[in-house]
Amino acid sequence: MIVGFLVSCTTPLAPSHETISQVPSVDETSVLPAPILQAKSRWLPVRWRELPGWQDNDATQHEAWSAWLKSCQNAATANAYLCPEIRRLSIANSSEQRHWMMQTLQPFRVESLQGPTEGLLTSYYEPVLEASRKLRPGFTVPLYRSPVNTYNKIPWYTRQEMDTLPQVKAQLRGLEIAYVADPIDALILHIQGSGRVNMLEADGSKRTVRLAYASTNEQPYKSVGRWLLDQGGTRDVSWPGIKSWLARNPHRLNELLWSNPRVVFFREEAMSDTQMGPKGAQGVPLTPGRSIAVDRGSIPYGAPVWLSSNGTEGAAQRFQKLVFAQDTGSAITGAVRADYFMGWGAEAGELAGRIKQPLQMWVLWPKSPR
Repeated sequence: MIVGFLVSCTTPLAPSHETISQVPSVDETSVLPAPILQAKSRWLPVRWRELPGWQDNDATQHEAWSAWLKSCQNAATANAYLCPEIRRLSIANSSEQRHWMMQTLQPFRVESLQGPTEGLLTSYYEPVLEASRKLRPGFTVPLYRSPVNTYNKIPWYTRQEMDTLPQVKAQLRGLEIAYVADPIDALILHIQGSGRVNMLEADGSKRTVRLAYASTNEQPYKSVGRWLLDQGGTRDVSWPGIKSWLARNPHRLNELLWSNPRVVFFREEAMSDTQMGPKGAQGVPLTPGRSIAVDRGSIPYGAPVWLSSNGTEGAAQRFQKLVFAQDTGSAITGAVRADYFMGWGAEAGELAGRIKQPLQMWVLWPKSPR
């Protein structure tokens, strides 16, 4: 579930030099199609002019079209038959791309089966950590490969049991993929689902690798922030706030860690391109500021989505932009629910931690789907 590179995706969106008036006209008076029913959502057709920010937003910035091309790398992407046109238009200008979208696609407002059209936007990122291949002073917190018997999707041992039961520790022995210094950083890595580590190898050399999601112990995810609020110990449940609370209450470290029984197991991936995001559940690399995780019962992988969200802290949390459904997560459930991929590193983490705000979404679906 996110920096050498970070899209300025939380700054106020400046009007494009190519306004909607410069785009060839599209018939906005034709009869709208019927609603589309999904397992967890209902899509209601709307006019393009109803999309907040569509008329003054460069919806087809380079990184947006690049993210769309990434979805086309997967043959199972939604409406894959459009991919030849999407590839052809990758060298077109913004006006041509926008006109093609308005001619080819129909916006549908996503709402729950019960009717509400507003949901929740959160954000995730890819942490960057220092790590050691071997157990050594200063690097004592293990990250594990998958135990074989976790693949059958039957709940395995909890985090507390993994830390305390000798028979479980024996099963994990030899599966250590790396060691990090801080148990909270390890917890963050588990929650985000993948991360980059600057690995200190046994021979003293250093290289950057990605620890990608492999599986979990199939235990339920529990928010440590929610646990802290319930304890009444602090109101600041950002990661800096959590670390500050722990500095004052070091004796409660295990209590906090064990409040979330879920553990993620990793696999190692070489990084040939440090500007490439981790692969999401769709199987394609995520693009900072353009990839979202969704509930697959509401929105299929690869679908383009118009996202609109205004936070409570001013323009820094205003989003009106084109994104793509390319990932999912155990906490991303519901019709109008998205987790926004912010990028990687400390700055992305700081930005992602501030995002928890109302959300509206519109799926852009072919007018004549095959």
